[in-house]
Amino acid sequence: MTTTDEVRTGPPPGARRERPRRRAAATVVNTLVGLVLVAGAVAVQSREMSQAEMDAPLTYVGAKDEAVDAGRFAVRVKKVSTARTVKSRDKIVETEQVFLVIEAEATVPKDPVHLAPPTLLAADGKKFVATDKVDESQTLVNPWIQPGWWASGRFVFEVPPAALPGAQAVFQLPTGGFYVEPLPPEAQVDLGIDEAAAKKLSSAPADVVDLDEKK
Repeated sequence: MTTTDEVRTGPPPGARRERPRRRAAATVVNTLVGLVLVAGAVAVQSREMSQAEMDAPLTYVGAKDEAVDAGRFAVRVKKVSTARTVKSRDKIVETEQVFLVIEAEATVPKDPVHLAPPTLLAADGKKFVATDKVDESQTLVNPWIQPGWWASGRFVFEVPPAALPGAQAVFQLPTGGFYVEPLPPEAQVDLGIDEAAAKKLSSAPADVVDLDEKK
């Protein structure tokens, strides 16, 4: 065998270099596809979080006797009391728990609004809606809140005595319709009910609170 024959029987010089190039190209493509998928997943997650954040209320906090300014409205809790019964439209209504009566007032800087029925937030996270035993027309939900004026009224809740310590009232504007307001404002007011006050409110409620009585 000649030296020339030995050179011709070997593989062409470029044959062994072509396969590593193809494997490297495939690796780069797979890496790019993976990065695109990861970026897409992150983008979807970011959009979902943003939407959830947009739906969440913008909360302004304060305490009893303070004017809590929530931007589109301001509210002030003036007094809290308890009762065994409530007189509404000349009718006496009772509860197996205790009526918590919140006296409040509200105003707005510009556009007239109605308040929505508030929510009572207990220290353990439980929420209570205003009682349906009292007509909303006898509460602060009824009047238009006008600029430059403080409208006053009451809200009534039925709650167990254990929900009183540390309770807070959360005030919002009505929702509904085709337009959903982003970052809707709410005022969260600490009612100032500590353990001692809660014990007094639950052990010595008034016999009756007359909602027909003008304030």
